[in-house]
Amino acid sequence: MHVDDRRELDELDQRLRVLLPETYQEWYENLEPKPMKSAGLKYGPDGKVAWDEIWGSFCDLAMAGGPPHKGTLLEPGRPDAIAAEPSRYDEVVDEICRGITLASELPAQASPDAGWVRVDCYSDTMASWLLRAIVMENVAARCKGRDVLLPAAPHFQLDKEIKNVVTVIAKTTHYWMGHMSRAQKSAIADLFARMSSASPLVEPADQNGWRGIDCASVKAAIWMMRALVATNVLSRREGTTLFVPNNPASDPGGVIVARTVMMVHRLAAIRGVA
Repeated sequence: MHVDDRRELDELDQRLRVLLPETYQEWYENLEPKPMKSAGLKYGPDGKVAWDEIWGSFCDLAMAGGPPHKGTLLEPGRPDAIAAEPSRYDEVVDEICRGITLASELPAQASPDAGWVRVDCYSDTMASWLLRAIVMENVAARCKGRDVLLPAAPHFQLDKEIKNVVTVIAKTTHYWMGHMSRAQKSAIADLFARMSSASPLVEPADQNGWRGIDCASVKAAIWMMRALVATNVLSRREGTTLFVPNNPASDPGGVIVARTVMMVHRLAAIRGVA
């Protein structure tokens, strides 16, 4: 292996050790995406879902190589659909916010941006990490300072999409709060600052802002997805298809994404996973 290739792989591994909870740091490349049985809904005496009593444990993070929470991307509602059913949309938003607060203890409320709910995190770093982790779970997300935006739509059902949104914030917050030390969170803040100084995070411009790339295997798709996020390009996967962002404003012509994908694919080939 060429010395430059070794240096790039070592740098990538170091970044992933910073980003991943400690339990994954030594064996993330060997993790298999095996899903757990989905937890059923539980109801309290008031007849509402007891979102804080559902989960005793969670699947492995998709960021670490576990199964993404959704097989395909869960997206926010479109303005025309929301305008057609405003009362139902408000009901969905209220229940998602109630569930998020119960399950994660984070304040949540309707966002001024239609199709989203706003979750108030403890810091900008937490919000930035959750953004990456949640998108890798195949749930759309945005980040504005210390706020994470999660999707809502009038067609969302309680035991399906509403549960999906609540579960993914509960899962990722569980790992951030319970499996990462203060020192690691400080190291993540430093890494984000260092990556942003070299190149700003590339995110999809809108709901149609993803491009799919066929990979040779699930393992290859996971490896490249993780590597892209560690180089400040938001990414996710559906099976063996790797999805990368298209954003003409922050990445005109897709130059940053194309260059990063080629670099990551070369490193994956060297590691024998591409």
